[in-house]
Amino acid sequence: MPAQVVCIIPSRYESTRFPGKPLADLCGKPMIRHVYERVLKAKSVSFAAVATDDERIFAAVKAFGGRAVMTSPRHRSGTDRIAEAVESLNLRDEDIIVNIQGDQPLFEPNQVDEVVGPLLQDASVPMSTLIYRIVRAEEIAHPNAVKVVFDRDHFALYFSRATIPFVRDAGRKAEYFKHHGIYAYRRDFLRAFAAFPEGILERLEALEQLRALEQGYRIKVVVTSHDSVEVDTPAELERVRRLITGEDQ
Repeated sequence: MPAQVVCIIPSRYESTRFPGKPLADLCGKPMIRHVYERVLKAKSVSFAAVATDDERIFAAVKAFGGRAVMTSPRHRSGTDRIAEAVESLNLRDEDIIVNIQGDQPLFEPNQVDEVVGPLLQDASVPMSTLIYRIVRAEEIAHPNAVKVVFDRDHFALYFSRATIPFVRDAGRKAEYFKHHGIYAYRRDFLRAFAAFPEGILERLEALEQLRALEQGYRIKVVVTSHDSVEVDTPAELERVRRLITGEDQ
């Protein structure tokens, strides 16, 4: 029996820069609904649910007919929240869980198919994620655009909010890639990941994927041709609204 692909959307109400953003109105729907509905358009996904620690988000998802799972408010990361959520699902160790952030309402559904590809093709790959070649110069040095460097087999070497690689000599140029917050994990790896202690680099950079690298696991990176706007502020929500309505081309 082939591996089943399920998608879990971690969603918190509290946010320093934008409290309540999963429920922010976006063209007549809460933002979390846009994400949920796009997930269901992915060819590979057989099941989707929102994992939250907030009754308001839980109720909003149920109201539009979606699935939701209540989880602890004490999780260190979205991945840890997902690990708790899937405990209530009857999944096999080889099944694949996709993590889509609830603040990416414009991601392309086929990005889910892209990120699960390596795990469907190679049973030895425990985790994969999407990356995108940076085309906007301001993102190269911006800490919110997480950069990644990888080996010749497209396994991540490091993720950082700093600019990597650093170009030492004048006249040389580098290609820069940023990380998208879309992950795929095998079920047995996800269980192990949640049991690992927080990594030193994870704590310094505030990047959960570094926990896996610090424990010696490899993360396959897949270059996608689709960029994705993350909503961290009301201004970014307004930009997304203009993109949806065609006012910002």
